[in-house]
Amino acid sequence: MSPTGYAARRLALGAAQVLAVATAVFLLVEALPGDAAVALAGDHPDPARIEAIRAAMGLDRPAWERFGQWLAGLPRLDFGVSLVSGRPVAEFLGDGIGPTLVLAVLTLVLLVPLSVLVGVLAALREGGALDRVLTSVSVALHSIPEFALAVVLIAVFGVRLGWLPPTAVGADVLAEPAVLVLPLVVLLARPICSIGRLVRAGMLDALASEHVRHARRLGIGEARIRFAHALPNALAPAVQQVARTTDWLLGGVIVVEAVFVVPGLGTTLVDAVAGRDLPVVQGLAVVFAITTVTVNLLADLVAFRLAPRTGVTT
Repeated sequence: MSPTGYAARRLALGAAQVLAVATAVFLLVEALPGDAAVALAGDHPDPARIEAIRAAMGLDRPAWERFGQWLAGLPRLDFGVSLVSGRPVAEFLGDGIGPTLVLAVLTLVLLVPLSVLVGVLAALREGGALDRVLTSVSVALHSIPEFALAVVLIAVFGVRLGWLPPTAVGADVLAEPAVLVLPLVVLLARPICSIGRLVRAGMLDALASEHVRHARRLGIGEARIRFAHALPNALAPAVQQVARTTDWLLGGVIVVEAVFVVPGLGTTLVDAVAGRDLPVVQGLAVVFAITTVTVNLLADLVAFRLAPRTGVTT
Protein backbone atom coordinates (compact mmCIF):
# COMPACT_ATOMS: atom_id res chain seq x y z
CA MET A 1 0.00 0.00 0.00
CA SER A 2 1.32 3.48 -0.88
CA PRO A 3 2.01 5.98 1.92
CA THR A 4 -0.68 8.33 0.52
CA GLY A 5 -3.32 5.61 0.44
CA TYR A 6 -2.37 4.43 3.90
CA ALA A 7 -2.56 8.01 5.26
CA ALA A 8 -5.98 8.58 3.67
CA ARG A 9 -7.28 5.33 5.11
CA ARG A 10 -6.02 6.12 8.61
CA LEU A 11 -7.36 9.70 8.41
CA ALA A 12 -10.85 8.49 7.51
CA LEU A 13 -10.73 5.95 10.33
CA GLY A 14 -9.57 8.65 12.76
CA ALA A 15 -12.45 10.98 11.79
CA ALA A 16 -14.93 8.15 12.36
CA GLN A 17 -13.37 7.44 15.77
CA VAL A 18 -13.65 11.09 16.85
CA LEU A 19 -17.31 11.17 15.77
CA ALA A 20 -17.98 7.94 17.68
CA VAL A 21 -16.34 9.30 20.84
CA ALA A 22 -18.25 12.59 20.60
CA THR A 23 -21.52 10.68 20.24
CA ALA A 24 -20.71 8.33 23.13
CA VAL A 25 -19.74 11.25 25.40
CA PHE A 26 -22.99 13.08 24.68
CA LEU A 27 -25.10 9.97 25.26
CA LEU A 28 -23.30 9.13 28.51
CA VAL A 29 -23.80 12.66 29.81
CA GLU A 30 -27.48 12.47 28.86
CA ALA A 31 -27.80 9.18 30.77
CA LEU A 32 -26.42 10.64 34.01
CA PRO A 33 -29.01 10.75 36.81
CA GLY A 34 -30.25 14.05 38.17
CA ASP A 35 -31.18 17.37 36.63
CA ALA A 36 -28.49 19.98 36.12
CA ALA A 37 -31.08 22.76 36.28
CA VAL A 38 -32.23 21.59 39.73
CA ALA A 39 -28.61 21.43 40.92
CA LEU A 40 -27.93 24.97 39.72
CA ALA A 41 -31.15 26.35 41.22
CA GLY A 42 -29.87 25.97 44.78
CA ASP A 43 -30.96 24.17 47.93
CA HIS A 44 -34.55 25.44 47.76
CA PRO A 45 -35.30 25.63 44.05
CA ASP A 46 -38.28 27.57 42.76
CA PRO A 47 -40.09 25.75 39.90
CA ALA A 48 -40.15 28.95 37.84
CA ARG A 49 -36.40 29.38 38.31
CA ILE A 50 -35.79 25.75 37.35
CA GLU A 51 -37.76 26.19 34.13
CA ALA A 52 -35.87 29.39 33.34
CA ILE A 53 -32.53 27.63 33.83
CA ARG A 54 -33.67 24.71 31.69
CA ALA A 55 -34.67 27.11 28.91
CA ALA A 56 -31.38 29.02 29.15
CA MET A 57 -29.42 25.75 29.01
CA GLY A 58 -31.53 24.36 26.16
CA LEU A 59 -32.63 21.39 28.27
CA ASP A 60 -36.24 21.94 27.22
CA ARG A 61 -35.36 20.91 23.66
CA PRO A 62 -35.14 17.31 22.38
CA ALA A 63 -31.82 15.55 22.95
CA TRP A 64 -31.26 14.95 19.22
CA GLU A 65 -31.63 18.68 18.52
CA ARG A 66 -29.15 19.64 21.24
CA PHE A 67 -26.76 16.96 20.01
CA GLY A 68 -26.91 18.25 16.45
CA GLN A 69 -26.25 21.81 17.57
CA TRP A 70 -23.37 20.72 19.81
CA LEU A 71 -21.86 18.56 17.06
CA ALA A 72 -22.14 21.36 14.50
CA GLY A 73 -20.21 23.67 16.82
CA LEU A 74 -17.26 21.34 17.34
CA PRO A 75 -15.43 22.23 14.07
CA ARG A 76 -15.62 25.89 15.19
CA LEU A 77 -14.28 24.94 18.65
CA ASP A 78 -17.67 25.86 20.10
CA PHE A 79 -18.06 23.35 22.94
CA GLY A 80 -20.95 25.13 24.61
CA VAL A 81 -21.12 27.18 27.80
CA SER A 82 -20.14 26.26 31.35
CA LEU A 83 -23.11 25.55 33.60
CA VAL A 84 -21.31 26.92 36.64
CA SER A 85 -19.68 30.14 35.44
CA GLY A 86 -21.47 30.84 32.16
CA ARG A 87 -18.13 31.15 30.35
CA PRO A 88 -17.58 29.41 27.00
CA VAL A 89 -15.98 26.00 27.43
CA ALA A 90 -13.32 27.01 24.90
CA GLU A 91 -12.06 29.61 27.39
CA PHE A 92 -11.55 26.90 30.02
CA LEU A 93 -9.59 24.88 27.47
CA GLY A 94 -7.53 27.93 26.51
CA ASP A 95 -6.68 28.65 30.15
CA GLY A 96 -5.61 25.10 30.94
CA ILE A 97 -3.98 23.93 27.73
CA GLY A 98 -0.73 25.89 28.20
CA PRO A 99 0.64 24.10 31.30
CA THR A 100 -0.61 20.73 30.02
CA LEU A 101 1.10 21.21 26.65
CA VAL A 102 4.32 22.26 28.35
CA LEU A 103 4.29 19.12 30.51
CA ALA A 104 3.32 16.77 27.68
CA VAL A 105 5.76 18.21 25.11
CA LEU A 106 8.69 18.28 27.54
CA THR A 107 7.91 14.71 28.55
CA LEU A 108 7.89 13.50 24.93
CA VAL A 109 11.00 15.52 24.00
CA LEU A 110 12.94 13.90 26.85
CA LEU A 111 11.27 10.50 26.59
CA VAL A 112 12.30 9.56 23.06
CA PRO A 113 16.09 10.05 23.30
CA LEU A 114 16.31 8.72 26.85
CA SER A 115 14.30 5.59 26.01
CA VAL A 116 16.34 4.90 22.88
CA LEU A 117 19.58 5.44 24.81
CA VAL A 118 18.53 3.07 27.61
CA GLY A 119 17.35 0.41 25.16
CA VAL A 120 20.41 0.57 22.92
CA LEU A 121 22.87 0.51 25.85
CA ALA A 122 21.12 -2.50 27.35
CA ALA A 123 21.08 -4.32 24.00
CA LEU A 124 24.75 -3.66 23.26
CA ARG A 125 25.66 -4.92 26.74
CA GLU A 126 23.31 -7.90 26.70
CA GLY A 127 23.75 -10.03 29.81
CA GLY A 128 26.33 -7.66 31.27
CA ALA A 129 26.25 -5.64 34.48
CA LEU A 130 24.81 -2.55 32.77
CA ASP A 131 22.03 -4.59 31.15
CA ARG A 132 21.11 -6.19 34.47
CA VAL A 133 21.11 -2.86 36.32
CA LEU A 134 18.97 -1.13 33.68
CA THR A 135 16.53 -4.04 33.60
CA SER A 136 16.22 -4.17 37.39
CA VAL A 137 15.65 -0.41 37.68
CA SER A 138 13.12 -0.52 34.85
CA VAL A 139 11.09 -3.28 36.48
CA ALA A 140 11.18 -1.50 39.86
CA LEU A 141 10.10 1.89 38.49
CA HIS A 142 7.41 0.41 36.26
CA SER A 143 5.75 -1.20 39.29
CA ILE A 144 5.29 2.10 41.16
CA PRO A 145 2.01 3.99 40.48
CA GLU A 146 2.36 7.63 39.42
CA PHE A 147 0.60 9.09 42.45
CA ALA A 148 2.75 7.04 44.86
CA LEU A 149 5.98 8.12 43.16
CA ALA A 150 4.76 11.72 43.16
CA VAL A 151 4.06 11.65 46.91
CA VAL A 152 7.49 10.15 47.63
CA LEU A 153 9.28 12.74 45.50
CA ILE A 154 7.35 15.59 47.13
CA ALA A 155 8.16 14.26 50.61
CA VAL A 156 11.87 13.76 49.89
CA PHE A 157 12.93 16.49 47.46
CA GLY A 158 10.21 19.07 48.09
CA VAL A 159 9.65 18.91 51.87
CA ARG A 160 12.59 17.18 53.56
CA LEU A 161 15.49 18.38 51.38
CA GLY A 162 13.81 21.50 50.00
CA TRP A 163 15.63 21.26 46.70
CA LEU A 164 12.57 21.71 44.49
CA PRO A 165 9.10 23.27 44.86
CA PRO A 166 6.70 20.59 46.14
CA THR A 167 3.71 22.04 44.24
CA ALA A 168 2.92 24.66 41.62
CA VAL A 169 0.47 26.62 43.80
CA GLY A 170 0.65 30.28 42.80
CA ALA A 171 3.49 29.68 40.36
CA ASP A 172 3.77 30.47 36.66
CA VAL A 173 5.04 27.24 35.10
CA LEU A 174 6.67 29.11 32.22
CA ALA A 175 8.43 31.69 34.43
CA GLU A 176 9.36 29.18 37.15
CA PRO A 177 10.41 25.95 35.38
CA ALA A 178 11.66 24.43 38.65
CA VAL A 179 8.05 23.55 39.54
CA LEU A 180 7.96 21.19 36.54
CA VAL A 181 10.98 19.08 37.51
CA LEU A 182 9.20 16.67 39.87
CA PRO A 183 6.10 16.30 37.61
CA LEU A 184 8.39 15.51 34.67
CA VAL A 185 10.26 12.85 36.64
CA VAL A 186 6.95 11.19 37.54
CA LEU A 187 5.68 11.30 33.94
CA LEU A 188 8.96 9.96 32.53
CA ALA A 189 9.61 7.12 34.98
CA ARG A 190 7.30 4.39 33.66
CA PRO A 191 7.37 5.23 29.90
CA ILE A 192 11.17 5.18 29.79
CA CYS A 193 11.10 1.70 31.33
CA SER A 194 8.53 0.25 28.90
CA ILE A 195 9.86 1.88 25.73
CA GLY A 196 13.48 1.23 26.68
CA ARG A 197 12.78 -2.49 27.09
CA LEU A 198 10.94 -2.50 23.76
CA VAL A 199 13.89 -0.84 22.02
CA ARG A 200 16.24 -3.34 23.65
CA ALA A 201 14.22 -6.30 22.40
CA GLY A 202 13.87 -4.82 18.92
CA MET A 203 17.58 -4.03 18.76
CA LEU A 204 18.53 -7.58 19.75
CA ASP A 205 16.17 -9.04 17.12
CA ALA A 206 17.54 -6.72 14.46
CA LEU A 207 21.18 -7.50 15.30
CA ALA A 208 20.41 -11.22 15.00
CA SER A 209 18.55 -10.85 11.69
CA GLU A 210 19.78 -12.18 8.36
CA HIS A 211 20.20 -8.79 6.71
CA VAL A 212 22.53 -7.65 9.52
CA ARG A 213 24.58 -10.84 9.20
CA HIS A 214 24.77 -10.22 5.47
CA ALA A 215 25.94 -6.64 6.10
CA ARG A 216 28.71 -7.97 8.32
CA ARG A 217 29.76 -10.39 5.59
CA LEU A 218 30.04 -7.43 3.22
CA GLY A 219 32.51 -5.79 5.60
CA ILE A 220 30.29 -2.89 6.66
CA GLY A 221 31.47 -1.21 9.87
CA GLU A 222 29.88 -2.31 13.13
CA ALA A 223 28.78 1.21 14.08
CA ARG A 224 27.00 1.64 10.74
CA ILE A 225 25.35 -1.78 11.09
CA ARG A 226 24.06 -0.94 14.56
CA PHE A 227 22.75 2.56 13.93
CA ALA A 228 21.94 2.59 10.20
CA HIS A 229 20.60 -0.96 9.76
CA ALA A 230 19.51 -2.36 13.13
CA LEU A 231 18.26 0.73 14.96
CA PRO A 232 15.58 1.84 12.41
CA ASN A 233 14.02 -1.63 12.51
CA ALA A 234 14.07 -1.56 16.32
CA LEU A 235 12.39 1.86 16.38
CA ALA A 236 9.33 0.92 14.30
CA PRO A 237 7.45 -0.85 17.16
CA ALA A 238 8.84 1.69 19.64
CA VAL A 239 7.22 4.56 17.71
CA GLN A 240 3.82 2.91 18.10
CA GLN A 241 4.52 2.42 21.80
CA VAL A 242 5.32 6.14 22.06
CA ALA A 243 1.85 6.83 20.63
CA ARG A 244 0.27 4.55 23.23
CA THR A 245 2.37 6.28 25.87
CA THR A 246 1.05 9.64 24.69
CA ASP A 247 -2.47 8.29 25.22
CA TRP A 248 -1.39 7.26 28.70
CA LEU A 249 0.06 10.73 29.27
CA LEU A 250 -3.44 12.20 28.96
CA GLY A 251 -4.44 10.24 32.04
CA GLY A 252 -1.07 10.57 33.70
CA VAL A 253 -1.07 14.34 33.33
CA ILE A 254 -4.46 14.50 35.07
CA VAL A 255 -3.08 12.60 38.07
CA VAL A 256 0.19 14.53 38.15
CA GLU A 257 -1.50 17.91 37.79
CA ALA A 258 -3.86 17.04 40.64
CA VAL A 259 -1.00 15.98 42.95
CA PHE A 260 1.32 18.88 42.10
CA VAL A 261 -1.54 21.40 41.69
CA VAL A 262 -0.50 22.34 38.16
CA PRO A 263 -3.22 24.57 36.62
CA GLY A 264 -3.69 22.56 33.40
CA LEU A 265 -6.42 20.59 31.67
CA GLY A 266 -6.21 17.82 34.26
CA THR A 267 -7.04 20.23 37.08
CA THR A 268 -9.79 21.75 34.94
CA LEU A 269 -11.29 18.29 34.40
CA VAL A 270 -11.16 17.41 38.11
CA ASP A 271 -12.87 20.71 39.02
CA ALA A 272 -15.51 20.24 36.30
CA VAL A 273 -16.34 16.72 37.49
CA ALA A 274 -16.54 17.88 41.11
CA GLY A 275 -18.87 20.72 40.12
CA ARG A 276 -20.94 18.63 37.67
CA ASP A 277 -20.07 21.11 34.93
CA LEU A 278 -21.04 18.71 32.15
CA PRO A 279 -20.31 20.90 29.08
CA VAL A 280 -16.72 21.33 30.29
CA VAL A 281 -16.41 17.56 30.80
CA GLN A 282 -17.81 16.96 27.31
CA GLY A 283 -15.43 19.44 25.73
CA LEU A 284 -12.39 17.98 27.46
CA ALA A 285 -13.40 14.44 26.48
CA VAL A 286 -13.61 15.47 22.81
CA VAL A 287 -10.26 17.29 22.98
CA PHE A 288 -8.61 14.20 24.51
CA ALA A 289 -10.19 12.01 21.80
CA ILE A 290 -8.92 14.26 18.98
CA THR A 291 -5.45 14.32 20.54
CA THR A 292 -5.38 10.53 20.89
CA VAL A 293 -6.48 9.94 17.28
CA THR A 294 -4.03 12.51 15.91
CA VAL A 295 -1.07 11.12 17.86
CA ASN A 296 -1.84 7.55 16.80
CA LEU A 297 -2.22 8.63 13.18
CA LEU A 298 1.19 10.34 13.19
CA ALA A 299 2.77 7.35 14.93
CA ASP A 300 1.33 4.90 12.40
CA LEU A 301 2.62 7.03 9.52
CA VAL A 302 6.12 7.19 11.05
CA ALA A 303 6.09 3.44 11.72
CA PHE A 304 4.92 2.81 8.15
CA ARG A 305 7.79 4.94 6.86
CA LEU A 306 10.37 3.13 9.01
CA ALA A 307 9.05 -0.35 8.22
CA PRO A 308 6.34 -0.29 5.48
CA ARG A 309 5.41 -3.93 6.07
CA THR A 310 3.91 -2.92 9.45
CA GLY A 311 1.16 -1.00 7.69
CA VAL A 312 0.13 -3.63 5.19
CA THR A 313 -2.06 -5.63 7.51
CA THR A 314 -3.54 -2.79 9.57
